[in-house]
Amino acid sequence: MKLVTDTTHCDDLMRALPQFRHDAARLRRWGASLADRLCGGARLLAAGNGGSAAQAQHLTAELVGRYRDDRPPFSALALHADTSATTAIANDYGVQEIFARQVCAHGRAGDVLVLLSTSGASANLLVAAAEARRLGMSVWAVTGPAPNPLEAAADEALCVAADTAATVQELHLVAVHMLCESFDESVERRTARRQGRQAGPNWAVAGEERR
Repeated sequence: MKLVTDTTHCDDLMRALPQFRHDAARLRRWGASLADRLCGGARLLAAGNGGSAAQAQHLTAELVGRYRDDRPPFSALALHADTSATTAIANDYGVQEIFARQVCAHGRAGDVLVLLSTSGASANLLVAAAEARRLGMSVWAVTGPAPNPLEAAADEALCVAADTAATVQELHLVAVHMLCESFDESVERRTARRQGRQAGPNWAVAGEERR
């Protein structure tokens, strides 16, 4: 058994962080793409199990509410949050269908489905990914170490290389915040262009970094 010290948890996180930093460009791209889609009327659906359900709901809350600065709300649903629907579907169709059936009900071509999983092997997420792709949605997976089945089932995946589920989930939260930050930057740039004005200094710098 691994000896746990006062700093073990922090040490695990610090070891995983350098590799995670390489995914910053992917998260910026996801945020910009999500802004384009949601500003055009598309919707984000998100799902996970356990702690990953909390992370998925955190993401949708930031988009319906706000991440940092005030902006319009956007359509984002955490599929596990409707307890009546999830329990009814589990009872009538089986637990593996709890997200896929909601994807079928709420998802449309051009929407985005974000699936979070530390293992990348949850059956209900894999079935949901297949249903979303059948509908013409984009599937983005945020998982633990690669390779894993959900990575293979998604259009794109961000896979956190860490030894424990706790560290994976902590970096998933960082990923959620980085995605939201990129999303907000992209929304602000779109608003500035529409109003024929310059974006603020912070937005301008972010834009220069991507050119």
